[in-house]
Amino acid sequence: MTNQQPTGAEEILWDLSDLYSSSNDENFTSDLQSIEERCIDFNKRWKGALADASAAGVATAVSEFEQLVEVLQRLSSYARLVWSTNTEDQQNGKLLQTVNERAVAANQHLLFFTLELTNLSEEKIAELLSSPELQSRKFWIEQVLEDKPYRLSEEVEMVLAEKSLTSRTAWVRLSDELANAQVYELGGKEFTQSEILKLLYEPNRETRKAAGESLSNGLEKGVKTSAFIYNTVVADHASNDKLRGYKTWISSRNNSNDASDESVEALVKAVSDRFDLVNRFYTLKKNLLGYSDFYDYDRYAPIGTDRTMWTWEQAREIVVSAYTDFHPRMGEIAAMFFDNNWIHAPVLKGKSGGAYSAGTVASAHPFVFMNYTGTSRDVQTLAHELGHGIHQYLSRQQGSLLMHTPLTVAETASVFGEIITFNSLFKAATSDRQRLELLVAKIDDITSTVFRQIALNRFEDALHVTRRTEGELSVDRICQLWLDTQTKQYGDSVAFTPGYKNWWSYISHFMHTPGYVYAYAYGELLVLALHEIYKTATDTFPDKYLELLSAGGSKKPTDLLAPFGINVEDPAFWNVGLNVIERLITEAEALAKA
Repeated sequence: MTNQQPTGAEEILWDLSDLYSSSNDENFTSDLQSIEERCIDFNKRWKGALADASAAGVATAVSEFEQLVEVLQRLSSYARLVWSTNTEDQQNGKLLQTVNERAVAANQHLLFFTLELTNLSEEKIAELLSSPELQSRKFWIEQVLEDKPYRLSEEVEMVLAEKSLTSRTAWVRLSDELANAQVYELGGKEFTQSEILKLLYEPNRETRKAAGESLSNGLEKGVKTSAFIYNTVVADHASNDKLRGYKTWISSRNNSNDASDESVEALVKAVSDRFDLVNRFYTLKKNLLGYSDFYDYDRYAPIGTDRTMWTWEQAREIVVSAYTDFHPRMGEIAAMFFDNNWIHAPVLKGKSGGAYSAGTVASAHPFVFMNYTGTSRDVQTLAHELGHGIHQYLSRQQGSLLMHTPLTVAETASVFGEIITFNSLFKAATSDRQRLELLVAKIDDITSTVFRQIALNRFEDALHVTRRTEGELSVDRICQLWLDTQTKQYGDSVAFTPGYKNWWSYISHFMHTPGYVYAYAYGELLVLALHEIYKTATDTFPDKYLELLSAGGSKKPTDLLAPFGINVEDPAFWNVGLNVIERLITEAEALAKA
């Protein structure tokens, strides 16, 4: 791999012992060996008994169910965290598969529980929802009931769960392992995907061009395999939608996000209607860089001469201070991730790319995963993932059934963390030139989070719909759908190199969570609106915001946001954030003239 400048993140490894100390830990072994028997025992005692049970009895059953879910989540979290740090280690792969197989086997005996809840009489359900014993889990029961139209019989659910291990789950794991093992050649050296993507942010144009070509060449080698896997995953998704009765390919994701199809369509339309802002921004950037043509490898080019390499300690200071200035409690929690070794930061061969925060279980805490290289963008990514981590840490109080928020609201905490960190950097700037450089970099991120993600959504939409009408799609057909939807976003502001047609194949969200990507745009525009409110209520906003994070998934997004006077179901709402983006571009244009 590359000999990049050390940042201090090379030895930042997480300590997973709050989950399990190792796969030989007696607690891990005990949980893995006993979980299915515990689920069988639960099944024997409660299957067929809910209809005649008292509210107190059902509350006991829900509590026992939640405890079993927590054990399953603890096992799965541990195995996936270990695997993600080195996906080439066969023992890690074996551990992940073993846990997945045991979890599916155990979960087979729990499937009856939510099905029986949905099949209770209306009178029984009303009795349960009004009982004091179940008030803390009332919203969870209501969510289970809302899913009733899409649930199948217990026998079919069991078959689907069993087959998932050898169908979609297996294909997604293969896709990940192929991507993480892929090396990209440049200048006689080998680069991981994370490293080659980082070079697209380099100031030297020839370096970016060479990195883009290297990425394209590497993706070309595996694009046929990627296309086959993607076809298979999309077909599997279509089969599940047909069985469950979802209206469109995106409906299951919207349902999981507690978002109506109509509100998501309004978001997509609002952003798509303002693709002109993308054209305007990249035209500005092209002029600032002095280019006559602007290519795909130029999109993330920095302007100016500041090439600060942020050490791990500097990044920590910047991010923790930003959170502390916003709310001391958030600063305390952010610091805990560093002090307690809850972060895995170095770039390593075989390690998964990207970054995430894993919420794990209510009785433990989150862990943050990064590939830290010291760029300003990495500092923002650290702020982003710690935003998730703070959210997940606070929401643990809701318990394993209600701690996790829909993806749309989950992205709010992370994006807000980026904004307050950016504000700290922007305030510290001492010249218009520095402010312009920071502002352009921020608009770069916002453009990627809002407009690029909706363009990715348009590609997914085209691919899922086309796959369902035309059958298996060739590599050329997928690439054409990609270029068509990318062109609508960029207009004539960005020219594509020949290899760009394959760049869809490195975006793992398409495989992992179909329909995920619009949540980024949702979260960004929501945060821009929230930040406008914060600027007018700096004294009261932080505490209300902390309450929102602490609520986790115990309320609908509309109810979580009601205290801020926000209605995400209103199609006009999305224009608030889009107008902020336009204002930022106008400000950048004014600074450029100055």
